[in-house]
Amino acid sequence: MTDPVVEAPRKKIVVVEDDEDFVALVCMILVNGEAELIAATNGARGLEAIRQHHPDLIILDLMLPDMHGWEVYMRLRSEAETQETPVIILTSQGTRHDRNFSLQVARVHDYLMKPCLPSQLRQSVASALKAKPNSIPT
Repeated sequence: MTDPVVEAPRKKIVVVEDDEDFVALVCMILVNGEAELIAATNGARGLEAIRQHHPDLIILDLMLPDMHGWEVYMRLRSEAETQETPVIILTSQGTRHDRNFSLQVARVHDYLMKPCLPSQLRQSVASALKAKPNSIPT
């Protein structure tokens, strides 16, 4: 008798982005069956989705209609359940200084400028998921 194959749980990624077409593009780039993508179109919905789903990774735009992405980020870092969750900033706003600040001071996992190459996004996501500490059980 052989042991049944136990599949690893799918990783959860919350994408906080107000542009629905861009969310669809991100989902298309990342579709591989290994991750479940949950989209939120503003900061408040993003925080709600993150608290509900306990994702392994958060992809966060900075320009959101209801609050700035940095406000979302600071709220995440102030909560015990999300303070270690990797965050990739994916935004059309920013400079080299913004990127350096994000990586060195704010300690985001990565800072990507739109539009980025699909391979850059995939590589960043793979790296972040490897770096993620054990997930909180759901």
